Parts: sequence; C-alpha cells; structure tokens
Amino acid sequence: MTRELQNLATEIALRAGELILRRRTEGVPATTSKSSVEDVVTLADHESEALIRSLLADARPHDGFFGEESEASSSTSGLTWVVDPIDGTVNYLYGIPNYAVSIAVVEGEPDPLTWKALAATVTNPAAGETFSAALGEGATLNGETIHSTQGVPAPLALLGTGFAYSAERRIWQAGVVQHLIGQVRDIRRMGSAELDLCSVACGRLDGYYERGLNPWDHAAGALIAQEAGARVAGLHGAAASADFTLAADPELFDVLHELLLDAGAEASIPS
Repeated sequence: MTRELQNLATEIALRAGELILRRRTEGVPATTSKSSVEDVVTLADHESEALIRSLLADARPHDGFFGEESEASSSTSGLTWVVDPIDGTVNYLYGIPNYAVSIAVVEGEPDPLTWKALAATVTNPAAGETFSAALGEGATLNGETIHSTQGVPAPLALLGTGFAYSAERRIWQAGVVQHLIGQVRDIRRMGSAELDLCSVACGRLDGYYERGLNPWDHAAGALIAQEAGARVAGLHGAAASADFTLAADPELFDVLHELLLDAGAEASIPS
C-alpha cells in the first residue's frame, strides 16, 4: 500500500510542479502577505494547492487533507495528506530555482508529534528533480536510490538551516548560527526546508536543523531523509516538529544535538 501511496504522491506532485513552473515562466501572479510582509503567498500557491486537493479527492475521497493555503478536512480512512503547494515561495517570487511541491501522506492525526509518515514526494520543477520515499522502502532521486552521508565529523560537516519570517526570531536564530558556525565546515541557508531535508537525504548537506517549521514544511522531506539513512528528530528524543527539527546521520546527529544545546537552540525565542 505504501508504494501505491508513493506513486500517487509523485504523480500529483509532478502535475502541480508543471503548473507552478508554467506560472513562473509566465510571470508570478499577484502576491499577498500572510503573517508578515515577508511571509508572501502567490496566486500560484493557491492554484497548486487547489489542483493537488482536487486530484487527491478524486483518487482518495475518504482521506483527510492538511495544506498550507486552505482549510483542513478530516479523514475517515485514518490517512491524511500533508501538502505544501510551494515550499520556498520567496525563492519562487524572485526566480531562484530552489522551490518545491511537497506531498506526504501520514497515518493518524495531522500532528508531527504523533503521526506515522507512510509516503512522500518532493519535486523541484525548476531543477527537474523529484525526491520520493515510502516507509521501509528507501528513498530515491529521479528514481535512483539515494543515501545520506555517514561518518562525517562535525568540523567537516556542511549544514543547512532556515530563518523565520519574524525579524525578531531571525535575529535570535542568527545568534545560534554565530555560536555554531565555527564548529562545522559551514552553514547554508537556501530557503526551502523540504529541499534542505532532501539535500541531507542525497548527501548535498551533512545535516540540517531548524526551529519553527510547520507540519507541511517537513512532513515529506523528513521521511525522505529518514529513508535515506538519516536520523530525523527534535531535541531530547522528541519527534521532529515546530519545536525543533534536526536531521543527520545518527553519529553526527548526537554531536550536533549537543552543539545546538550549547548554542542555546532550545531557549525561549521571540514570537
């Protein structure tokens, strides 16, 4: 069953990816703000989510839906689709080719602290890359098996992270980076949490951490990274969630966990 769900996620993600790439070529449609002027949403975000929602409803009418841009619907099947129609909307707005359609299906309530992710696809149409995974079946990039890096010591580790839309939170997050950056090879901030997690899955990054992710920001990428061999979790053994998400091979994970705690990564942050 997980393979069937994975195939469906991939089929629909590719169709949505074609749509947003076409809209990007035509010129990004009207843009509005959500939580702040920095937190933008385009007409293409809404179009992409509407397409994904419609296709899923046709194929799986009893499943729930939990997306970034529209109302959630409950499940009678026990499964819910967690969707980000464009992860990396600011990159999309500026024409930076690092954005993605992200689709995951989870068992249980749409809560990362309790759900069980079953299948996922993240596609970057601008790069022509599609990452996918099913629980217990490994992870792929364009159909080829991928693996996370293993045995990289922290001083040689290339990490990814992300910043919040709130200026106050970004300032706090910069303090964590300042503490950490001298203890690793370097840190990248590329603007798409899902693609950062997929970069861990295929070895482009050795690790990734971020605080404040929404469920749709990491549902698919977390499963893909996990199936590629990375450990994906929060701090102190918690599940990955808005509280914290860290991904790396198990040995590096433990070292980064302590470095992040030393950097104050679990301290109270501005709202």
